[in-house]
Amino acid sequence: MKNSIHFLLMVIVFSGCETKPKTIPITQENVVEVLTQYGRENPENEVLIETQHGNIRLRLFEDTPLHRANFVKLIKEGFYDDDANFYRIVYEFMIQGGDLRQNLTYRIPAEFHQKYFHKKGALSMARVSENNPEKQSSASDFFIIHGGRYTEEDVEIDSKNLNLSLTPEQKRAYITEGGYMELDRQYTVFGEVTEGLDVVDKIASEKVFDVDKPLKKIPFKISLVAK
Repeated sequence: MKNSIHFLLMVIVFSGCETKPKTIPITQENVVEVLTQYGRENPENEVLIETQHGNIRLRLFEDTPLHRANFVKLIKEGFYDDDANFYRIVYEFMIQGGDLRQNLTYRIPAEFHQKYFHKKGALSMARVSENNPEKQSSASDFFIIHGGRYTEEDVEIDSKNLNLSLTPEQKRAYITEGGYMELDRQYTVFGEVTEGLDVVDKIASEKVFDVDKPLKKIPFKISLVAK
């Protein structure tokens, strides 16, 4: 009888435990191979970020496969589960998120595309500037563009100075929606906000100290959206 009760308790305990997918180690040597294979096996491209200000929904681009696969992998493996927050905020620039307690040592090769640019709502990956001539992305820290609106004159001057070939539609987006042109072809855009730009506005408007540190912590919960 005691053994039966003990077995029943064990079943209850283990059935209540959630198991996270096994973490697949990535090094700089195998990053492309691992993420390419992971991307084939994990096709998700819809992400939900839940915050105290509301929800942000994002679509990840299929033709930035390494960045998409890496982001999906981190979410599935629970990288952002414990202490993820928007830890850097600059109004009319961007809101940056991640978990500063964790440090991943690999970098993701840049995946630049002419059609993807840093308009308002663009999802991009952070990176270090020093000793990074290939502009490889951070493994985990991302940002969403808040940005400001450009005048027609500013678009023409800035795009010329930055040597950018913007389409008429891209120029119009910078004028009507806003963005941050200086980041184009410097950081990899791998997704965009599809719902919740007003939430990005609210987060970007939070009070800060030391230029870009939120006065109050802005945690978030991130998950993949099933189709």
